[in-house]
Amino acid sequence: MTNKENRPITEILTKSFPQKDIHGSISMPVYITAAFEFETAEEMEDAFLGKNGKHTYTRISNPTVEAFEARVQAISGAKHVMAVASGMAAISGVFMTVASAGSNIVTSPHLFGNTFSLFLFTLKEFGVEARFCNLLDIKEVEKQIDENTCAVFTEIITNPHMEVVDLAALAEVSHKKGVPLIADSTIVPWTSFKAPDFGVDLEIISSTKYISGGATSIGGLILDYQTFDWTQSKRLKSLAEKVGKRAFQVKFRAEIGRNMGAAMAPQTAFLQNLGLETMDLRFRQAAKTCLELALFLKELPEIKQVNYNGLPSDPFYERGKKQFGDYPGAMLTFSLENRAACFAFINRLKIIRRATNLFDNKSLIIHPESTIYGTLSPEHKKIVEVPDHLLRLSVGLENIEDLKADILQAL
Repeated sequence: MTNKENRPITEILTKSFPQKDIHGSISMPVYITAAFEFETAEEMEDAFLGKNGKHTYTRISNPTVEAFEARVQAISGAKHVMAVASGMAAISGVFMTVASAGSNIVTSPHLFGNTFSLFLFTLKEFGVEARFCNLLDIKEVEKQIDENTCAVFTEIITNPHMEVVDLAALAEVSHKKGVPLIADSTIVPWTSFKAPDFGVDLEIISSTKYISGGATSIGGLILDYQTFDWTQSKRLKSLAEKVGKRAFQVKFRAEIGRNMGAAMAPQTAFLQNLGLETMDLRFRQAAKTCLELALFLKELPEIKQVNYNGLPSDPFYERGKKQFGDYPGAMLTFSLENRAACFAFINRLKIIRRATNLFDNKSLIIHPESTIYGTLSPEHKKIVEVPDHLLRLSVGLENIEDLKADILQAL
């Protein structure tokens, strides 16, 4: 695995800690502390004003979290990385930074349940409109963008619909209209996907997934590539005139992140630092197994439909190949006869776990319509279009023959 500059990941992981441990530890120590002490009042003042780069309070910054951010920055090629408490904290933090009352977000209705809920319900209460449209239709997207649009937002592969948008085309129309493209890339890590190559300005990741190293911890990341001219943003225009393309970073670090308080815990950063070291190996094995399982499922008469972008028969295969290479993630969906058949199948599984989450070391299955989207009204379920005969399978690291056998006995 290499990053955009083709530096070996092992070299990056070895050299990217901000400072060496005084005792020579080869893992970044966990700084479990709320506050940091200073020698003088003057030194403390400078720290709180950001003049000496020292840590003051773990809600604002912490050495273990800083080390994790530095590693992610080196691997991804981002200009700045912000680690927060969860993937949803990352999405919320981004839109608290770029949106304001009267603005709108152009996005797809085919979003993960809590993201859909954030846009439709929570942000609406603060005067931010979600304009749901078909992001696969670039002309429709262009019609939805106006002078109050603060961002176009997409998932690079929609969860659980498995749609793949044309990111380069989406970026082109967004930038033509003076709007940033923000993408949630949780489903495919940097191993196979380089966001800036396709015009993404801000990348959001649930680090709970591939990065954490087997679902050890909850976390989120915001990657700022500093490619967007924020003087075009109503919210960040005046700040951008002072700090240029660093406007998002400055706004989030100096105000939004501090005031929202959704900081990543140092214990989480330690675990996710370790997870980074095996991410590539785990991802490639899980993605390889996922493709083999997708091919296997397609041959079973009980399975009505299989959705995985790595299948040559998938409608998004060519686009997925262009954007993600040979490994378009380790999640697939498939359909059975009806809801009752899905529940009966889930209940008979012995190896695949009945649980939410993605990219654990263990394979996980869930019935999205009754769980992730279960609290939505019938009216809102029609908007998200998640059928009740659909199952989502996150593929783990088990032996593929064991997974096949478990599926066969459950059917």
